[in-house]
Amino acid sequence: MENRSIDERIISRGKLFFDSVSGEKPSLFNKGAWMGKVMDWSMRNEQFKIQMFRFVDAFPSLTTAKLLTDHIREYFGEEKDMPPVLSTGAKMAGMLGSLGGALLNKFIAINIQEMARQFIVGETTKEAVRNIEKLRREGFAAVVDVLGEATLTEEEAELYVSTYLEVLESLKKEQKGWKGLPGSGGDRNLDWGHAPKVNIAVKPTALFALANPQDFEGSVENILARMRRICAKVVELGGFLCIDMESYRFKDITLEVYRRLKREYREYDQIGIVLQAYLKDTDRDLADLLAWARNNNTRISIRLVKGAYWDYETVKAKQNGWEIPVWTIKAESDAAYERQARQILENHPICHFACASHNIRTISAVMEIAQELNVSESRYEFQVLYGMAEPVRKGILKVAGRIRLYCPYGNMVPGMGYLVRRLLENTANESFLRQSFAEDSQHDRLLEDPRVTADRLRATLAQKPRKSVNEPDGLPRFSNEPVVDFTRPDHRADFPAAITQVRARLGITCPLFINGKEVMTSETVSSVNPAKPSEVLGQVCQAGTTEVAMAIEAATAAFPAWRDTAPRDRAEYLLTAAKITRKRIFELAAWQVLEIGKQWDQAYADVTEAIDFLEYYAREMIRLGAPRRVGHAPGELNHYFYEPKGVAAVIAPWNFPLAIALGMASAAIVTGNTVIFKPSTITGIIGHQLVQIFREAGLPGGVFNYVPGKGSVMGDFLVDHPDISLIAFTGSVETGLRIMERAALVHPGQLNVKKIIAEMGGKNAIIIDDDADLDEAVPQVLYSAFAFQGQKCSACSRVIVLDAVYDKFVERLVNAAKVYQIGPAEDPRYSMGAVSDAVAQKSILEYIGIGTQEGRLLYASPVPTGEGYWVPLTIIGMITPQHRIAQEEIFGPVLAVMRAKDFDQAIAWANDTRFALTGGIFSRSPEHLNKARREFRVGNLYINRNNTGALVGRQPFGGSRMSGVGTKAGGPDYLLHFMDPRVVTENTMRRGFAPIEEDDDWVE
Repeated sequence: MENRSIDERIISRGKLFFDSVSGEKPSLFNKGAWMGKVMDWSMRNEQFKIQMFRFVDAFPSLTTAKLLTDHIREYFGEEKDMPPVLSTGAKMAGMLGSLGGALLNKFIAINIQEMARQFIVGETTKEAVRNIEKLRREGFAAVVDVLGEATLTEEEAELYVSTYLEVLESLKKEQKGWKGLPGSGGDRNLDWGHAPKVNIAVKPTALFALANPQDFEGSVENILARMRRICAKVVELGGFLCIDMESYRFKDITLEVYRRLKREYREYDQIGIVLQAYLKDTDRDLADLLAWARNNNTRISIRLVKGAYWDYETVKAKQNGWEIPVWTIKAESDAAYERQARQILENHPICHFACASHNIRTISAVMEIAQELNVSESRYEFQVLYGMAEPVRKGILKVAGRIRLYCPYGNMVPGMGYLVRRLLENTANESFLRQSFAEDSQHDRLLEDPRVTADRLRATLAQKPRKSVNEPDGLPRFSNEPVVDFTRPDHRADFPAAITQVRARLGITCPLFINGKEVMTSETVSSVNPAKPSEVLGQVCQAGTTEVAMAIEAATAAFPAWRDTAPRDRAEYLLTAAKITRKRIFELAAWQVLEIGKQWDQAYADVTEAIDFLEYYAREMIRLGAPRRVGHAPGELNHYFYEPKGVAAVIAPWNFPLAIALGMASAAIVTGNTVIFKPSTITGIIGHQLVQIFREAGLPGGVFNYVPGKGSVMGDFLVDHPDISLIAFTGSVETGLRIMERAALVHPGQLNVKKIIAEMGGKNAIIIDDDADLDEAVPQVLYSAFAFQGQKCSACSRVIVLDAVYDKFVERLVNAAKVYQIGPAEDPRYSMGAVSDAVAQKSILEYIGIGTQEGRLLYASPVPTGEGYWVPLTIIGMITPQHRIAQEEIFGPVLAVMRAKDFDQAIAWANDTRFALTGGIFSRSPEHLNKARREFRVGNLYINRNNTGALVGRQPFGGSRMSGVGTKAGGPDYLLHFMDPRVVTENTMRRGFAPIEEDDDWVE
């Protein structure tokens, strides 16, 4: 009864609110203005909306008349349903030359700048303070937010802090002349008698360039170090500090920063935090925060928002295989907001509430709940965004008096990201402002209890037909194994625990595995930690030619029975192996941290990729395993099917010692071949994990044989052996070509032409176009070049930058690289670890010497002293295609920077090597992106993202030229390379009678 009663009061108040703002529209939806027209077109035409918002995003980088003209033409010249000022203007720009282009440029530039200024209180401190004073004269308080989000460099983080200190100093001087806004409180020097006149919001990720939940403690402490400086200034002038909440990835870091800061300022009440109602975690987080405040005898403040990153959070969760962290129906977020607002107001003695919403239903609900609970006006206020919802803010000012505008301030370039989020928010179908003021939706529907709305929408969604989630044969549809989620405390704890568990087993001996039995040998090789070579992880028995011959004999004997095993049954072994690998995921990752120096996320990704190969190839073999009819002539049946080739030699690399090894081995096994597996000498212990996995999966003896050994001792013998029918290899181009050369020779007793599946080297380039988003390009290039010390065949080793942005890009790249620290991979503070072994260390250092002679050393990082295979993160500029470090694979953390005069030259240089594995491009030019698709000739091209981390089933991986033989691991045709096709043709005619098949072609 009470719920219904308060809901009636909420609806009644909401209707009065709507009546009070009747006839008014936010300036966003004023169709008489350019921005209003754009918003109207965006709501009518989804394609225009996408193009317009992408153009707005690119606008700050369009620094010349030609760039602006070209982009207007590329984005809007071909659209049919386009506002005349853009479509006609775009065509005129192309036809009228410089005059038409200049006029159009000026018009568009002015209007987009005005659009940005709609939401930004000022680009300079002086302008911001002047506009805040104007707002105060109108009766509005302000919270100032310096534009800018995650920083890339320590210099940017310091600039962010100094900008806040500057604006606080200016506000300190100005506030002395400000009268407190009128209210019911008693102190006229404060707004409304109780609130500080100076109020700022700070984004924590802008304070530390390497903020990352993987290094939770380091992120918290480094953010806190700079936050303290801002907070001290705020406290000095008696102001209010609000810590903003950003993406879900940083939620727990932000909460911990707030708790630690509040412990230091226990008696200072004017420090708050933002919570986002659209996050499913917020009910729990809110309860925990209130309990924490009560237990610590301190008062807190919460600014509750709906949340502004819904698309990002949803997409990232789906891409990574995580549970979506946000409510997927907007009404669920609205309901959560009301629920959480009530909880905050119920705790008003210890928690001040800032209701941040433009939704009249939400605002009315907060007012009614506060009245019901008899909450003092001093314990809550309302907040809206500057530049939006003018009628709403005026209405709140009339009925509540306590309203604060969230006022971003600063340069327009970082402001574009903020602008695009605001435009998306206001043009979304479920936007309250759009429904209220642009579409004039019924007030009764807009004021409906969001719980009722959510229930109705859920019921509607439940009635919609769903796509089948099963593959043929009843298996669940393939989906990639979720990547590690360091926002989860259990994942952060599981890694060090697994490393401790693995360390307790150091000193193990890994025997050979032949014909289902362990085989010990007198010769062993020590496996060591590359960050600490004196730490011996274990001993790996070494095979010679005798043991390899035994393994080939066992595999040859096992082949007929395994060949004749049904494809579905072979696939089951892989599915079982996937379950075993999944169960041991942290342990297997920990071995890689210690044996080959992979960082936590890199090691975990290696194991998830291994699981993906097992799951994907199992399904692919079931698909390929059934004979299929080809041709439909009556009177005959033609069946096309596949058979395995025989005994496969699988020669695996050290850089992906589980993923690539399991990928090649499982492909050979599931297609019916038997396997001789030779891991890299460097990663023999990880290689031995395949024995454990397949043994536990129950694979028959002889099907999988593990023979670690030195290539110089047994490599040629393995490749040359006449009973080897197939060689799957991943490694250097030199070794790959040697294998192909030797495999071409036919030896006595050899029945088959040896099939070679080889993935070899790369000299991968990323192009930085003159309109690239450098905020995205810089960190993605660094990740592509230096993650796992650059020891990926897909790693970026050349970055080709267009002349117009070269200096700016290089400056930011080098400064961002300085943030990277080098140290043991087991410590999450470090972005880079040791390289694989002493041989690699020597080779990389030699290439650094060559590069510094050919070009100019831009940066070489410090390296740890003492033992360990350390090499510096190195960036070398002034490189051109004829230089060795632009042509030869280094396989280490060395990046060559090349300066191209234009985009055509950049493409030509990118293609100017003997390799064609991966490539990347950062550009916002549709024309250039299409050109790259056509002419950037690599196996895997990545657009506006890093160029490593190909996912099974989504980005099948492999290249051509000297990078490989054209196979694509993790793709739909990969297994075909492990088999021979056969056709059986049967004449079904008997004495003139032919049975009719359902799919026969008959004369009609």
